[in-house]
Amino acid sequence: MTLGDAPPAPAAFRRAAASMRPAEVRPEIELEDIPAPQRLAPYSAAIGASVYRDDDELAVGRLIMLFDPDGQRGWDGQFRLVAYVRADMEPEITEDPLLGPVAWSWLTESLEAHDAGYTAAGGTVTRAVSEGFGNKAEDPVTTELELRASWSPLQEDLSGHVAAWCDLMCLAAGIPPLPPDVTALPSRRREDPEPFRT
Repeated sequence: MTLGDAPPAPAAFRRAAASMRPAEVRPEIELEDIPAPQRLAPYSAAIGASVYRDDDELAVGRLIMLFDPDGQRGWDGQFRLVAYVRADMEPEITEDPLLGPVAWSWLTESLEAHDAGYTAAGGTVTRAVSEGFGNKAEDPVTTELELRASWSPLQEDLSGHVAAWCDLMCLAAGIPPLPPDVTALPSRRREDPEPFRT
């Protein structure tokens, strides 16, 4: 190591970051490594995803893993996962008063289904209506669901959390979970030679 070089990332962070890169994902999902935020924790890694049906993008999301060897207030551990999902929805669905609790249950039930232990979970579900004006007045009105959540994983291996997040995105896009006896296809995501930040 030369003067000015950053010290290597802790082994626990490197193992957790590697576990965020599954070899297999559902065929509707395209994953990629994306830049992670640099001010939320000393170490971070992030992946982004899009859910497609044919050539139509139905949902997008990102999952950020934060690591602080000293922990942070409210984390209940050294790791914190931050998830974001946005999906187009039919207007009548976004008007349902139960949409918020149902969307939140998609996350918690997906985490449980993948044995992804967690603590200190919190988040919001937002319904957004976009209406065009002026030279965009002819654009159709669109309605979207946005879910933002964070939780602290109970284990270093984050593969179950990534799988749960992928299921959450598919559910938001209106695609049911894969049956337990069906195997996902190999991932189509692009490789990033430096997927995490120190």
